[in-house]
Amino acid sequence: MKRIIIADDSETARMFIKRCLQIIGLGDVEIIEAEHGKEALAAAKSQPTDLLLTDLNMPVMDGETLVKWVKASPKLCDLPVIVITSAGNPAKEAHLLELGAHRVLNKPVSPPVMMDALADFIED
Repeated sequence: MKRIIIADDSETARMFIKRCLQIIGLGDVEIIEAEHGKEALAAAKSQPTDLLLTDLNMPVMDGETLVKWVKASPKLCDLPVIVITSAGNPAKEAHLLELGAHRVLNKPVSPPVMMDALADFIED
C-alpha cells in the first residue's frame, strides 16, 4: 500500500486534498496527516513514504524549509514533494522547483489538476 503524507495547518485543506485523492482513484492509500513541516518530516523519516503533499505557509516549519530538509536527506532525497499553495507567486514557484519540489500547485487544487500532478504516481 502506498503511503502519502499531507502537511497543512488547516484541517479543512487536508480534508479537501484527501477528497481530491479519493476522486482521482487514490482512496486505498495510507494517508498520514501533519499540521506542519516538522511533523511531516518526522513521519517521512519514521516509515517509507511514497509522496509528500505540503502547504507552503505553516507554523513551526514551513513548506519551503520542509522541501530543503527532505532534499538534503540521503534517506528522503528521492521522495516526491508537491507544494500546494495560495501564494500564486511565479518567482516563489520557480524557487521551490529549484529546491527540488516535484510540482507546485495553486489552491484550491482541483481533482483534474491533482490527477495531472500525480500521473506518474498513479501509473506505478
